[in-house]
Amino acid sequence: MRILLVITLLLGGSMMLSGCSGPSLKHYENSEPTMDLQEYFTGPIKAWGLVQNRKGEVVRRFDVVMNGTWDGDTGTLEETFAYYDGETQDRTWTIKRLAPGKYEGTAADILGKADGQVNGSAMRWAYQMDLPVGDTSYKITFDDWMFRMNDGILINRSYLKKFGFTVGELTLFMQKQDG
Repeated sequence: MRILLVITLLLGGSMMLSGCSGPSLKHYENSEPTMDLQEYFTGPIKAWGLVQNRKGEVVRRFDVVMNGTWDGDTGTLEETFAYYDGETQDRTWTIKRLAPGKYEGTAADILGKADGQVNGSAMRWAYQMDLPVGDTSYKITFDDWMFRMNDGILINRSYLKKFGFTVGELTLFMQKQDG
């Protein structure tokens, strides 16, 4: 009887964990409009975002102006953040296409390299950074999911994780600009 109980608990626990593993990029394989990273992140982009804490409360809002350029398989994405509390921040990404649907990126405030994968209309971008909060900083893992929409819109949902637990979420709406 105890063996049956242990097996039931183990199977139930593994099913719960596999249910929490999140979506797969394969799910978006045939979705439209197709995400073409180099095409989308070329030229000016305007974006609006917010950060929510683990309770779902909005703790920051911001606007972003971006501009992307590419030289072959290497791109540069310049970002200027303007937070509604008056703080500003600049970040410059260097993005390299490694293979079809595979990318890596670096930026001064990113720890190591970001890993990017594209499939259909979706992209997953994963990286770590030391995120300053007040007088301290926390090593946070970002799990970004970007979805290409019609009319030059891209929606980015980012899950901020510490020790595997989601401690916040970031939502960003981007729109390609003419020019």
